[in-house]
Amino acid sequence: MTATGTTVPDDRFHIFDTTLRDGAQREGINLTVADKLAIARHLDDFGVGFIEGGWPGANPRDTEFFARAQAEIDFRHARLVAFGATRKAGVRVEDDPQVAALLASGAPVITLVAKSHDRHVELALRTTLDENLAMVADTVSYLRAQGRRVFVDCEHFFDGYRANPEYAKSVVRAAHQAGAEVVVLCDTNGGMLPAQVQAVVGTVLADTGARLGIHAQDDTGCAVANTLAAVDAGATHVQCTANGYGERVGNANLFPVVAALELKYGRRVLPAGSLAEMTRISHAIAELVNLTPATHQPYVGVSAFAHKAGLHASAIKVDPDLYQHIDPELVGNSMRMLVSDMAGRASVELKGKELGIDFGGDRELIGRVVDRIKERELAGYTYEAADASFELLVREELEQRQTGRARRFFRLESWRTIVENRPDGSHANEATVKVRAKGERIVATAEGNGPVDALDRALRVALERIYPQLATMELVDYRVRILEGKHGTQSTTRVLVSTTDGQGEWSTVGVAENVIAASWQALDDAYAYGLRRAGAEPTE
Repeated sequence: MTATGTTVPDDRFHIFDTTLRDGAQREGINLTVADKLAIARHLDDFGVGFIEGGWPGANPRDTEFFARAQAEIDFRHARLVAFGATRKAGVRVEDDPQVAALLASGAPVITLVAKSHDRHVELALRTTLDENLAMVADTVSYLRAQGRRVFVDCEHFFDGYRANPEYAKSVVRAAHQAGAEVVVLCDTNGGMLPAQVQAVVGTVLADTGARLGIHAQDDTGCAVANTLAAVDAGATHVQCTANGYGERVGNANLFPVVAALELKYGRRVLPAGSLAEMTRISHAIAELVNLTPATHQPYVGVSAFAHKAGLHASAIKVDPDLYQHIDPELVGNSMRMLVSDMAGRASVELKGKELGIDFGGDRELIGRVVDRIKERELAGYTYEAADASFELLVREELEQRQTGRARRFFRLESWRTIVENRPDGSHANEATVKVRAKGERIVATAEGNGPVDALDRALRVALERIYPQLATMELVDYRVRILEGKHGTQSTTRVLVSTTDGQGEWSTVGVAENVIAASWQALDDAYAYGLRRAGAEPTE
C-alpha cells in the first residue's frame, strides 16, 4: 500500500531518501531484500516523503523488493519510488523493456535519470543532443500518461552547466514541459561548493520555471552544505541517504539535512514527533547494513553531545546551552560527560550525576576523585570509554570517605596462567585464581581458548556458586592497545572489555605492563560492576 500523504506536513517540500539505491552503492554494503524491507519500514516510520527502492528490471533483487514492499508494508508516510533511465536512443518508448519494467514495478512515483552534460550525451549515450532531449520528453510524457508521478534526475548537471549552460538548461526545460513534477540537479561527481550551488540553482530556477531538487555527493565534504545552499536558492526537493551512505565518500546525509531544516530553518518537513526518533532510526539502519554507527556523526552520533574539556563542563553545569547548539533530546540523543585527564571538578560532578551518584557538594571528595583520575590516566587508563570503571572508582572513594574502607565482592589473593605449547603445534591454556568472597577462600582452575579466556572461566568457577548473577554475564568485546612509552615487549598495555547481562552493556579498563595483568584488571571491574548492577551486596 502507499501513503495518502495526509500525515506528512504537505507536498510543497519533499524529503526524498535514496538509501536503498544510491546508499547501497557504498563499498561494504550488500543489502538483501529482507534488509531493504526493514530499512524501508524505518524510513517510513521516520516520516520521509519518498523512498527510492532501486532499479526494477535491472536485477532480480530490486524487482522482488518492489513486489514485496507493496504487499508487505503498509506505508504510513512515504511513497515508493522506482528508479530507471529514459528510453534508449532510437527506440520507441512503448517498446523499451526497461521503461516497461518501471511500470510493472507498480511504484506510484518514478525517477528517471537523464544526461544533462553534452559530452556525456555524445560519448556515453553515443547519440545527438537533440535525440537526448527527445528521449527525456518522450519518456516523461509516456509515464505521465500512464498515471505516474515523474521526477527527473539530471545527472552531472553542475559539470554540464559549467561546460554548456544552455544545453544543461534545455534538458531541464524538456523534462519540465513534458510533465516532470520535479527536475533534480545532480552534483554527481561531488565537486561543487555551496556558493557555486546556490548561484546555479538560483539561475536555473529563474530561467526555466521548473520545480527544482538537489542531489549532492560528498566528495568535497560539502554535500549537506550544498543541499542547504540549494534550498536557500529555491530548491524544494532534497535527495539524501541515511547516515550519508553512498558511492565513494557518500551522499548528503539525511539526518543533519532534516535536522537543519526543522531546527535551524524552522521548516516543518517531518510528521510531528519524528525528529525525536532520529538517533534511534540512524543507529537501527547502521545495524541493518552491518556498519558500526558513526560515533562523531552530527546530531545522532554518540559523541555529538559529549563533553570532555573541564572548561566546557564548568559552563554546562551552569547552563547546558552554553556549549550545545540544540537540546540533544530534540533528536533523540543525550548529553554525555567524558572523564579524562582534562577533567575538572565540574566534569566529575556532572558525570557522577549522569550515573546517579550524588557527591553532596563535598569538594574534598570531588578533588580526590579528580586527582585519582588524572594520576591513573597518566599511567594509561582511559575513563571516557569505560564508564563502569569510573563508577567503581567513584563509589570506592565514597565508601572510603563514609566508612573508612571500600567494600568489594571479592578480594584477589593471586592468579596465574599457564600456556603449554605441544609438539603437534596445539596449545593448552590454563588459569588458577585464588580469591576470598563472603568469608571463604576459594581456589579454582579452568582451561580456555587463551590465557585471558582461561582467567575469565576460572573466576566464574570460583564465584558463580556465591554469586549466581554471574551466569547472566558475558564478555562481548575485548580490545587491546599498546601505549606509547617503553619499546617492544616492555610496552604498557591497555585492555578495554565490554560485558553484557542481556539487559545492558558496560565497559571497563585495565592497564599493566603485560596483556594478561591488564586483562585481569578489566575483568575484575567488569564482574564487580555487573554484580553491583544486579543488586548483589559487596561484603569483603
